[in-house]
Amino acid sequence: MRAFILLPLIFCATACGRAAPGPRGVDRDETLLTVTATGRADTRPDEARLQLGVQSDGPTSGEASRLNREKMERVTAALERFGVKTDDLQTRNLSLSRIDYGRDRGRFRAYNTVEVTLRDMARVGEAVTAVTEAGANLLSGPDLRVSDREGASKSAYAAAYKAARSRAEAYAGAADLKIARVLGIYDGGEYGIPSPTRYVTMDAAAPVVAPPPIEQAAPPPPPGAPFSAGVNRTEVRVRVDFALERK
Repeated sequence: MRAFILLPLIFCATACGRAAPGPRGVDRDETLLTVTATGRADTRPDEARLQLGVQSDGPTSGEASRLNREKMERVTAALERFGVKTDDLQTRNLSLSRIDYGRDRGRFRAYNTVEVTLRDMARVGEAVTAVTEAGANLLSGPDLRVSDREGASKSAYAAAYKAARSRAEAYAGAADLKIARVLGIYDGGEYGIPSPTRYVTMDAAAPVVAPPPIEQAAPPPPPGAPFSAGVNRTEVRVRVDFALERK
């Protein structure tokens, strides 16, 4: 007897309740609107990454290696004056080979290239001049970066969502609707033009200028290489699904 009483009640509760939303997440009287928008943020870089090194030729492999090691020690000492620590240096290339062509045929050539991270952006140009004066004759960069990439992107994410919301409100108003709720937010990630990298190659055969005699006054240090950090642009894309309803 109880079964015959409960079945009608269950049927009524199911039939009288609100209809389940459709597979797209909107109710029967709602309209789905999908909007894609972008946001942008400009941030000043706080790291400059350079690849620099030395190249040395010698009559023997040992002599080429010795010359290269001495040059690199001078370059490293010059970088220390700009706050570069051991963790800011990473070896990228070590090579030693015999030259089998040209006028240097039969001699040996040694390379040593490191990547250095400079964090004092105001002295990057000065540092470049210092390492070249110390003997660096291979140089490429800089690759300008923002150390806190996620933090730099936050305002871009917020701007992208606000742009999507504003566009959705414009569509809704034109259709005599209003935004009822947000069904989903989908991160489209970063995109855009990467930061430019400049390349400069120094002449490996450039003569080394001897220091002035002790009795002469030391010349003033050369001016720093031209350098401008500018700003890094972060652009993100977002997709937002809105449910619209009648006003």
